[in-house]
Amino acid sequence: MLENEACFSSILEVQVGGETENAIIKDIQRHPAKGFPMHADFLRIRMDQAIKVNVPLHFINEEQCTGVKLDGGMIQKQATDIEVQCLPKDLPEYLEVDMLEVGLGQIVHLSDITLPEGVISTALEQGEDHDLTVASVVAPRAAKEGAEDGESSGETDGDGDSGDGAQAASSDDAGDGDKD
Repeated sequence: MLENEACFSSILEVQVGGETENAIIKDIQRHPAKGFPMHADFLRIRMDQAIKVNVPLHFINEEQCTGVKLDGGMIQKQATDIEVQCLPKDLPEYLEVDMLEVGLGQIVHLSDITLPEGVISTALEQGEDHDLTVASVVAPRAAKEGAEDGESSGETDGDGDSGDGAQAASSDDAGDGDKD
């Protein structure tokens, strides 16, 4: 169970002093070299009180994404989870981000994610300024560099003197070391 990301959004029953308590795993510390769990921190919860939890994002339809399939773009993920607030009974295991209709240059924001009934995004509760980017479809790096090279070469051809001569002359003197 601890290897699955859903363990952080699962409600557990923990035996403490002969009593059963509801809890969620808040943090797991792992062995630095071997990766096995060494310690777990639990957060006691009440089933009638809302909790704040980070829920993982699952990106679906990445291969069929319009910006990837038709325009040759790449999906760039800026978030892997988001903080939500809800009652423990409404806590989702994960949230889906559908990338199917996202085109090249388009951005998926927090407000674009469909949240289940009773679940709210804590960032969006703070206002529109906190509608963060979750993912975007960008042009491949090689295409970006090619476009930038074309733009910069067009700018330097205009007046003939781009100022490179002054830099070249100073760099000739800089590396000599024989002159005193």
